[in-house]
Amino acid sequence: MSNEEEAEIRGDVLESILSHLPLINLLLPTYVSKSWNHAVFSSLRHFNSPKPWLIVHSQNSRPPYSAVVAVAYDPRSDIWVRLDTQNPPFDYASVLRSSNSTLLYVLSLSKFSFSFDPLHLTWHHVDPPLVWRTDPIVAMVGRRVIVAGGACDFEDDPLSVEIYDVDARRWDTCESMPATLRDSAASTWLSVAASSKTLFVMEQGTGSTYSFDPISRIWSGPFDLRHDRSIFFSVIGISGDKLTMVGLLGNSENVGEIKVWELNGESFDVCKEIAVMPKELVEKLKGEHASLNSIKICSMGDFLYIYNPQEPEELVMYEIFGQGICRWGSLKNAAVNDRSRVAEKMVLTCADVGLGDLGKAVGSGNVLFSIVNGGILQ
Repeated sequence: MSNEEEAEIRGDVLESILSHLPLINLLLPTYVSKSWNHAVFSSLRHFNSPKPWLIVHSQNSRPPYSAVVAVAYDPRSDIWVRLDTQNPPFDYASVLRSSNSTLLYVLSLSKFSFSFDPLHLTWHHVDPPLVWRTDPIVAMVGRRVIVAGGACDFEDDPLSVEIYDVDARRWDTCESMPATLRDSAASTWLSVAASSKTLFVMEQGTGSTYSFDPISRIWSGPFDLRHDRSIFFSVIGISGDKLTMVGLLGNSENVGEIKVWELNGESFDVCKEIAVMPKELVEKLKGEHASLNSIKICSMGDFLYIYNPQEPEELVMYEIFGQGICRWGSLKNAAVNDRSRVAEKMVLTCADVGLGDLGKAVGSGNVLFSIVNGGILQ
């Protein structure tokens, strides 16, 4: 036996084995040999494809703001991963925020910093908008970052809109938000979704929705997306390439159902109900409280994550398979513990993370990855 060579694992057997490994553990096998490299990517292509990561960024909610701790949920492997940044991109003197997409940003009197790559390895630090804002809506459409509303100075237009062109590296002003949004032109009251070409904003309480084209710089609307009159609170997101709405039905003291709709048509006159959240998951979102006043969502591709900002320890996941097939599930937020429930502010991003992104992160020497044991952040 000592003279016999061990049988080499190859082909479908190797690919099947690799398909059971977490994505972060597949980086090293790509360097073993050309055949292993091919097996890794073939496994991802045919056996267990990458799925969008949900990344939870937590930060002290009161000054002085501490450095951000980030953990990511990988639905492909059903694990939580901790992301430790060795050299923070800036001094956390302000609150970290997100637009519930890939975009992260920090806005202060002296600087506007933002990042839109999956693992936020690259940050852009530019001059702040001309108008000082405390609670604007911020979203990225194509290669343009739109900052709108939220102005706090009485001399400034509370509906003003400014656009930062990433390629031209400059700010431009444009037509203000519609006058009917004057009393709600802030991220507290508006839900935001951005496709590759269009920004959508919805009043969470009324469902009144507008769209904005950063090329023509024209606002359109309002559109009434609530074809069901029993909806009392709603938010929007982009699922795949379509506008999606999630609504609470009934009232805050007695939420009857939570439904998901797909919106189509030039004026979104086609509203197709695609899913109803199972009642046991509705109860999990409520947490310790009997009421449910609001929800937030974070979406990417065929994944939609829904959570209660007042009870962030439980996250509901919705995956669309197509042809009317979907999957509901829930997961414990690994960033939440008894201390963080009160002391920390959390923002969520969602991103398509691939081996290339992990390779860049490891190669930069600035990010360390570790699997969170038992779904609990140590």
